[in-house]
Amino acid sequence: MSGPLRLVVMGVAGSGKTTIGLRLAEAIDVEYVEADDAHPPANVAKMAAGVPLDDDDRRPWLERLAQQLAARPRVVISCSALKRSYRDVLRTAGDVTFVHLALTPEVARHRVEHRPGHFMGTDMVAGQFDTLEAPGDDETDVITVDATSTPAEIVATVIAAVDALG
Repeated sequence: MSGPLRLVVMGVAGSGKTTIGLRLAEAIDVEYVEADDAHPPANVAKMAAGVPLDDDDRRPWLERLAQQLAARPRVVISCSALKRSYRDVLRTAGDVTFVHLALTPEVARHRVEHRPGHFMGTDMVAGQFDTLEAPGDDETDVITVDATSTPAEIVATVIAAVDALG
């Protein structure tokens, strides 16, 4: 795994983006960036109040993340990237591969219910699934993995898939 490697670990709340992103970055020895940390305070306040973000809220955040991706040739970023249009903004960084952590609404809700101290409440999980545009077959830069596998299995699957992409 030499050369540019920009991975975006994506999925709904509770899919394990942070856990997998951190472990993946450690396994391949690259920098890790948590996209939630790039949200402006107004976005965090909206989500904490149970108000979903709209595209106008997300656009500047996604553009900042694309700049961060472009500035780092080897990085793992965790970002929901729920809509294709969001992924397209991130793609402007060049050479981006997405890792879609797929799971059911029931599993996501259960995980979020048992995650203390996070600004995303369980009442917003359904909205995340409503917003999610699953990657299309033409999005050849997306690796979809079962988010209910163990973190070690997911990381191994992703590394093998990235290696296969060349």
